[in-house]
Amino acid sequence: MPSNKAGLMRGIKDSEYSMIHVLETERLILRQWLASDFAVFAEMNADAEVMRYFPQLLSPTLSEVIANKCQRLITDKGWGFWAVSRKGRSEQDDFIGMVGLNEAHADMPFAPCVEIGWRLHKDYWGQGYATEAARASLKFAVEVLELNEVVASTSVINKHSQLIMQRIGMTDTQEGFYHPMLDSEHPLAEHVLYKITRQQWQNTATT
Repeated sequence: MPSNKAGLMRGIKDSEYSMIHVLETERLILRQWLASDFAVFAEMNADAEVMRYFPQLLSPTLSEVIANKCQRLITDKGWGFWAVSRKGRSEQDDFIGMVGLNEAHADMPFAPCVEIGWRLHKDYWGQGYATEAARASLKFAVEVLELNEVVASTSVINKHSQLIMQRIGMTDTQEGFYHPMLDSEHPLAEHVLYKITRQQWQNTATT
């Protein structure tokens, strides 16, 4: 499991990061959630392709609960799972998914730590958006939050997400685990754990 767990959380202080951070990349804006995002988010979560590597489709009600939680955490902390829009378009009318950072649930075997994740509408797959937004989130984690490392996990059969993890410089820890909220026989239960350290990020950023 990740070492130096106390050090992982360095910089995670709400009082220091109460301002809402907006991240920009060449093509994207990672921003606070808007009410207009919720319907598209619910559509994503009811799509079998988008939710292929999640245990179940989500109802509109549960999608709204999750979106509200993402919005609230960004308000409270200044960062989290940001809503993603494309530059040059009205944010009110352009929501392509969410990408960002989250403090891992206490039940996860690698907690406490901050993990990175993404979920995009299928209309925007295959264009490099998830990788682009994830790199910006990782840069924020290292340079602003000053984290010593960031982790990511997914089902062993989710090869696409693992490829994104590799593209942003993360490596497989070889410390696989079974998701504590799924039965061990569930086809999505077995997970891989990736991570990147501050030093690895800095080495990547300078090459």
